[in-house]
Amino acid sequence: MRTVPRRVAAVLFLMQAAAAASVGGRGSGELWRRRRRRRRAGAAAAGGCAEADRIALLSFKAKISKDTSGNLDSWTGTNCCEDWEGVQCGPSGRVTGLMLQGSVEDGGVYMTGTLSPSLGDLRFLEVLAISGMKHITGTIPDSLFKLPRLAQLVLEYNSLQGVLPPGLGQLPSLQALSLTGNRFRGQIPPSLGNLRNVGQLNLAKNFLAGPIPPIFGNLQRLQFLDLSSNSLSGPVPEFSGPFPNLTNLDLSNNQLSGQIPISLLSLRSISALSLSHNLLTGEIPDQIGNLKSLAQLQLAGNRISGPIPASLSKLTNLWSLNLSRNELSNPLPSSLSQGIPSLSSVDLSYNNLALGSIPGWIVNRPLYDVRLAGCKLGGNLPVFAKPDSLSYVDLSDNSFTGGISSFLANMPSLSDVKLGSNRLSFDLSGIKLPDGLHSLDLHSNRLTGSLSAILSNKTSGSLEAIDVTNNQLSGAIPEFGEGSSLKVLNIGSNRITGQIPASIANLVGLQRLDISRNRISGTIPPGLGQLGNLQWLDLSINALTGRIPSSFVGLRLVHHANFRANRLCGQIPQVRPFNIFPPVAYAHNLCLCGKPLPPCRRISEPGR
Repeated sequence: MRTVPRRVAAVLFLMQAAAAASVGGRGSGELWRRRRRRRRAGAAAAGGCAEADRIALLSFKAKISKDTSGNLDSWTGTNCCEDWEGVQCGPSGRVTGLMLQGSVEDGGVYMTGTLSPSLGDLRFLEVLAISGMKHITGTIPDSLFKLPRLAQLVLEYNSLQGVLPPGLGQLPSLQALSLTGNRFRGQIPPSLGNLRNVGQLNLAKNFLAGPIPPIFGNLQRLQFLDLSSNSLSGPVPEFSGPFPNLTNLDLSNNQLSGQIPISLLSLRSISALSLSHNLLTGEIPDQIGNLKSLAQLQLAGNRISGPIPASLSKLTNLWSLNLSRNELSNPLPSSLSQGIPSLSSVDLSYNNLALGSIPGWIVNRPLYDVRLAGCKLGGNLPVFAKPDSLSYVDLSDNSFTGGISSFLANMPSLSDVKLGSNRLSFDLSGIKLPDGLHSLDLHSNRLTGSLSAILSNKTSGSLEAIDVTNNQLSGAIPEFGEGSSLKVLNIGSNRITGQIPASIANLVGLQRLDISRNRISGTIPPGLGQLGNLQWLDLSINALTGRIPSSFVGLRLVHHANFRANRLCGQIPQVRPFNIFPPVAYAHNLCLCGKPLPPCRRISEPGR
């Protein structure tokens, strides 16, 4: 379901706080450059950076054994305020900021080492941001907790470990603390309740456990609180007090239990609330309607029961609603047809709802994302009244019948459609897919015809995933042209005949291929072994003959492969992973041999 990325909001907050602290940052554009020039001029007039600060920075550099980011290469010379990457100084030549930020997505950019205690010698430090460096290990030095001016401590996406130090609560000026994406364990220290000036507290994606301490009554300046993706347990904490600035609260992907506290529903400024994937029970309180600023409500993956409260219709700013995978039941409140005017994305999948047909308040709106899987829907597929904006539709695991042509008509923005596990019955050969469709899932229906329409040159440029397993499709696998975007091709459990075309080598981005349980014959084309991105391969229960091509030695990323029940012969490629898959992956063939099966017999040469 589409959401506003938390990292974007956090970065915006950090930039605002940096500007308020007169430290600036690379994202601040010309304003940052002007400030940096003034500081350089001031530092130059003062004779460069303070020697104590230069020594402290070089001690930090000495603890970094490898730096592929190249940031530290510029740390030469005597003036650390001039051209040292990531270092910012005040007019007096004292270091006020150290910002070394890598890319979370780029695995080739990292630093290896630990955080030097010498960072605590930077007595005028206001901003310390070392994030996305991935391989910085060890603990947070206690010396950092003696920095009276430190306003921002951002150590995201490294490999820091140990328990969260109670000394974090000794930083009186701290406005932003973000330790996301590390390996911290243990409990959240109650001393964090001393950070009365903190506006952002982000401890997500660690291994924190135990209950959330009752510290938030002291943190009335909070704007962002993210404790998601840990192993926190116990109840959702109470939020006593007005919290006039709190806009984002994310406690998802933990093991929190009990009911949604009423005090949580008095946060009038909250715009994004996520409690998804916990163990919450009880009903959604009627007071949910008090959250007038709420734009995103995520409660998926809990054990919440009862009906959806009618007060939800009062949320005039709500655009994203995810209540999926709970135990919610009928009836849906009729007031929803007149309320939530901003709704753009809705997910009610896999509850105890028996809707029969899609409600008018969904089918008649200009929605972006609709997910109603497993809602006991039936009849023909709906025709959305305003389909132009629809991008993602999931109506799988229902009882829809009939065809699909009118459903797909006039959906120019459709990107992903999931209609698997229904009772649809039509000839796939005559289907016309919307231009730009990325993912098509029609598994476990009653489809007939051939694959030619969905694997034509016209569609192969945009389609990334196709799943038509467990239908009644026939005919041969069509030829594949160059330029295909396919990453997933699942056509197993049909009646497909013919051979695997040699042109499958054109699917250079393919990650998953399942052609199992068909009637495919011939040999395995060597070009299949050229698909270096392949991770999942299932050719089982067909009539394939010949050998497993030697080119398969290049398939290093494959973690699942199945050749069972064919007519293959010869030596299994004797390289990982093929020689360590379980023997059942090669069972019921003619004469396959070599690890993990018994060794191949040597054929004696004539005359010997």
